[in-house]
Amino acid sequence: MSDTPAPLSVSQLNRQARLLLERDFGDCWVEGELSGVSRPASGHVYFTLKDAEAQLRCALFRTRARFVAAPMRDGDRVKVRGRLSIFEPRGDYQLIVEAVQASGEGELLAAYQRLKTQLEAEGVFANARQLPYPPRHLLILSSPSGAAIRDVLAVLAARWPLARPTLIPVPVQGREAAPSLIRALALLNRQANLDPARDAILITRGGGSLEDLWAFNDEHLARAIFHSRLPVMSAVGHEVDLTLADFAADVRAPTPSAAAEQLVPDQADLRRRLGQWDARLVRAQRARLDREGQRLDHLRARLRHPGERLATQRQALEQLRARLHRAMQRRLEHERHREGQLARRLAAHPPHRQLRRARERLEAARRRLGTAMPRELARHRERFGGVIRELQAVSPLAVLGRGYAILEDEAHRVVRRAAETRPGQRLGARLGEGRLDLEVTAVHQDAGPASR
Repeated sequence: MSDTPAPLSVSQLNRQARLLLERDFGDCWVEGELSGVSRPASGHVYFTLKDAEAQLRCALFRTRARFVAAPMRDGDRVKVRGRLSIFEPRGDYQLIVEAVQASGEGELLAAYQRLKTQLEAEGVFANARQLPYPPRHLLILSSPSGAAIRDVLAVLAARWPLARPTLIPVPVQGREAAPSLIRALALLNRQANLDPARDAILITRGGGSLEDLWAFNDEHLARAIFHSRLPVMSAVGHEVDLTLADFAADVRAPTPSAAAEQLVPDQADLRRRLGQWDARLVRAQRARLDREGQRLDHLRARLRHPGERLATQRQALEQLRARLHRAMQRRLEHERHREGQLARRLAAHPPHRQLRRARERLEAARRRLGTAMPRELARHRERFGGVIRELQAVSPLAVLGRGYAILEDEAHRVVRRAAETRPGQRLGARLGEGRLDLEVTAVHQDAGPASR
């Protein structure tokens, strides 16, 4: 037992291993895919460099990080130069990075983009069903020991104690995660007692690196979510994490806590709103009672006893009767006065006296007419005889009586010249007594007035 060498402490072993690694290995270039990039407040950058079979922890200190132009995002493929070392307090094997160069898109991110484009073209991301609010029964697919389920249950209990969450435990990382989630979805969709209009499924887990969340980028899981009979909400990772499960689900929440907040109402908010509605209702009731009280007082002031109303109407009737009696008396007095005036006018001008005067005027007019009418008739006869004599002196008939005649053509136009006729034309001749129908046999033109 005395030949046994003295044991090393853990810190001594880690220190010797670090010195040996740093002395013998030196600087090297390593190519791989970035994962789990972290930038704490210290300014250092911590990340994992990995390939299909292994991964390597890396640290890029602040003094060197400010010279790195590459954006360094999860999934990027990069080349880094550094030296191997060991972080003694934890015994972590790591690469102390001195320089970073972009080396192209990471394989996982490229596969993710290709599958996303394919599923989007097939319509797998077209679901947008409305989730019941709040759901009668919430089926949660998550890890029973993860922080996500604790956050969801805590938010549900605080916001809506009436919620009925049921945890279906499934792995959320590794090879078995996607098949387990698919089987759980198939089992829930076969439950006949679950109603798509009242029940919902929540798929959730906490944040992680791209490879930690890779199970939720499984093609078959995305298709299972798309074909789910029950509506599905996905809350995988943090707000910046977007998986194919998020796109295939009906609703996507940025975090598990946000998913619980979207699924159920806030009882504190409902109590506050109920309190506001209650206060509004009380104010409305009081205002209504005040208005109705004022209206009742107004009606009570207007309401009078029927006997009082009858007495008022009786008084008004008596006043109307008195006014009618006075009006009738005045009308009778006025008519009597008018009758007296007419009687006096009739006595002053009796009808028989006026008739006698009218007869006397009529007799006098008749005598004057008998005297004047013969004189007027003789004067008019004499004047009429003179007019007749003047008319006979200028009448063409008197000329015709002396043997002349008036010739007329067929249109009864007077023919004054022989040139106005033609042989064979029918003419009419008006004589002093009677008419003659003539026919022109020849037309002779006179040389002038001397020949005529």
